[in-house]
Amino acid sequence: MKAKDKIRLKKVAARLKELREAKGMGQRELSSNCDIDFSKINKIEKDKANMLVTTLIELAEGLGVHPKDLLDIDFGEK
Repeated sequence: MKAKDKIRLKKVAARLKELREAKGMGQRELSSNCDIDFSKINKIEKDKANMLVTTLIELAEGLGVHPKDLLDIDFGEK
């Protein structure tokens, strides 16, 4: 994986965790709100797994937010 892709995934992972915690949800609660296994959410948040667009959409639905909210981050290299 390219270095810039790793940086981008790390930013999305941090945003997912930020939104989840802002809603007062644990990873297991988010898992029960969407069709994604708890262990997958854990791996995504720990920057250990890539995700498909469909996974991003499912996570957004579980959080009750629009998928664009998960990507509302600065993807600049800095």
